Amino acid sequence: MKTWKSHALPQLPGVMPAIHLHETTAQRVVSLPETEPASLYVCGITPYDATHMGHAATYVAFDLLNRAWRDQGRTVSYVQNVTDVDDPLLERATRDGVDWRELAVSQTELFHADMEALNVLAPDYYIGAVEAIGWIVPEVEKLLAAGIAYTVPGTEGEPDGDVYFSVTAASAAARVKGPDAPWWLGQISGLSEAEMMPFFAERGGDPGRAGKRHPLDALLWRVARDGEPSWDGASLGIGRPGWHIECTVIAQRFLPKPFTVQGGGSDLVFPHHEMGAGHAFALENTPMARHYTHTGMVGLDGEKMSKSLGNLVLVSKLRAEGVEPAAIRLAILAHHYRTDWFWTEELLGDSEYRLERWRKAVHHAPAGSGKPLLAELRSALSQDLDAPRALASVDAWANATNAAAAGAGVEASEHDADLICDAIEALLGIEL
Repeated sequence: MKTWKSHALPQLPGVMPAIHLHETTAQRVVSLPETEPASLYVCGITPYDATHMGHAATYVAFDLLNRAWRDQGRTVSYVQNVTDVDDPLLERATRDGVDWRELAVSQTELFHADMEALNVLAPDYYIGAVEAIGWIVPEVEKLLAAGIAYTVPGTEGEPDGDVYFSVTAASAAARVKGPDAPWWLGQISGLSEAEMMPFFAERGGDPGRAGKRHPLDALLWRVARDGEPSWDGASLGIGRPGWHIECTVIAQRFLPKPFTVQGGGSDLVFPHHEMGAGHAFALENTPMARHYTHTGMVGLDGEKMSKSLGNLVLVSKLRAEGVEPAAIRLAILAHHYRTDWFWTEELLGDSEYRLERWRKAVHHAPAGSGKPLLAELRSALSQDLDAPRALASVDAWANATNAAAAGAGVEASEHDADLICDAIEALLGIEL
C-alpha cells in the first residue's frame, strides 16, 4: 500500500546520546540497544473516520523516536499497518450507505494528508490487512497444526469454523520451550485474568462466544457471513483474519525477530499487544519485540477522545479552518507522550503564540547560541522523549533572544539561525 511523503531531514553536527525509553512491561525507563539497526512497528488506524488528536499524538510521539534514532546515524526500519477490513469499518460503511472499500480508501488518504501535514516521517512499509491475507492464512494454519489454535463449532446464529488462539495452550507451550524467551498471558500488560475481562470485551474481544475454550481466546480467522467481505483461506475456509494476527504477521514479515520497539496507544496494551506477543512466540519461538512503549490518551471536555464517543478533535478539520499544522504538532509536543491530557482551544492558542515567538527569535539568533541549544534538545529527547523539556529549552532561548533584540540588541548570526532551524525541524519536526 502506498504511504505518504516524508520531508527531507536536515543533517546536524554531532549525534544523539544513548536513548532511554519507558518499557511498559517493566514499568520503568530502560536504555535502548545501540549495536544493531533500529526497528519500529506502530499499529495503524482502522480507516472508518478521520484522524483525531489521539491518533496524531501517538504517531507524533513515535516520530520523535524515529528522528532520535536517525540523529544517532542509525538505520531505521519502520512498519505500520492499516486495518482496512474490520467490524467497525464495515459497520460505519453500512450506516453511511457507502461501499466499505471506498470508505477505507478515502479515510486512509485523509490520514496520509494529516500525517504529511504534521511532518511525521513515513513508514518504510505501510501494509493493509487486505493485502496481508495471503501471508496470514498459512500462519493461522501453522497455529492450528501446533495445537495453539482451534476451531469453534457452529451455534445458533454462528457458522462452523471460526478459528481461535488458545491462550492456555500458548502459555503452556511457551513454558515448555524454556525461560529465555517465554510468553504467558499477562506478560505485556501485567494484568490478572479478572482484570483483563472488561478490557477484552470493550476492545474487540468476545468473551461470551459459545464454544470457546477460554473467554480470553482471541479470534484468528472469521469464516464468511452473509453480507461480509471474505477471501480464500485455503484449509481455513472462506473468511477474513482477526485483528491481532494481522499485526503479528506483518511485523514478522518485514522486521527482525524480535524487532526493537512495538508502539501504540495505551489502549492497545491489552488485548492487542498481549495477543500479538503470544502469536509471535507461538509462531517463531521468539518475542514479538524487545521493548513495548505506549502513549497516553487524549481527551476533550474531561472524557477520553474516541470515535465511539464522537467527541473528536479532527486534524483535518483544524487544517481546513486554517490552523497551521506546526501549531497542532507543538500542542501535542507540549505534553509528555506517556501522559493523559485534554485538548483545549487555549492549548492551541498557546502553541500558535509559541511558534510566533520562536520564529521571531530566529531572526536575531545570537552567535554561538546554536550548539548549546542543539545539545539541550538532544539531552531532553534522549531521556524518554521528553518533548516538554525540549520545548522549554527553545522557549528559554527564544525569550532571551527576543528580550535582547528589543533592548540593546545582539549581533545576529545566520549560521546559528540556520543550525537552530535545522535542529528544531530534524529533532522536533517543527518547521520555522
